[in-house]
Amino acid sequence: MKTNELVNKYGEMAADIGEIIISEDQIQKRVKEIAEQITADYTGKDPILVGVLKGVLFFMSDLVLQIPIPVEVDFLAVSRYSSEARSKSFVRLLKDLDTPITNRHILFIEDVVDTGLTLNYLLKSLREREPASLEVCVLFNKPKYRLIDIPLKYKGFDLPDRFVVGYGLDHKEKYRNLPFVGLLKAEVLQTP
Repeated sequence: MKTNELVNKYGEMAADIGEIIISEDQIQKRVKEIAEQITADYTGKDPILVGVLKGVLFFMSDLVLQIPIPVEVDFLAVSRYSSEARSKSFVRLLKDLDTPITNRHILFIEDVVDTGLTLNYLLKSLREREPASLEVCVLFNKPKYRLIDIPLKYKGFDLPDRFVVGYGLDHKEKYRNLPFVGLLKAEVLQTP
């Protein structure tokens, strides 16, 4: 799609996209397929779907709407972007779960997994609360820089080692609301 077509269809921020790598239709099709797998695996188990704000919001919302069995939803919020936290892989919990998870079936929903460090920390914290089961569902997998091997029960797409935005993925808190995943133009990434 050319820039003018992108802007006409998706609004002015789409002008910053150099290429769409996963279309809106591809995302929605895969979300539905994952929801069908989850439904089959969790029928009768009353699972809690747990996500980390903010990026997972779009995926989790669309996913839950496609699951026709009873599920609960809860969220964590973390900070991992201070210079000290980034260099030492520290994670600070800003918001904990509201629901006790002991003896419950937990499905951890993640928008993107790259190094696995943050996810590993959060899974360890959740395991200490003794859930009946704990599995991971990720829409976007970036395995190139994986430092910790984490089993992903449900996976949507492998992403290239490029800076992508859209469908929850952001650059400086923008572009999350694009319904596709695209590559930002180089000049956008270079602006302060």
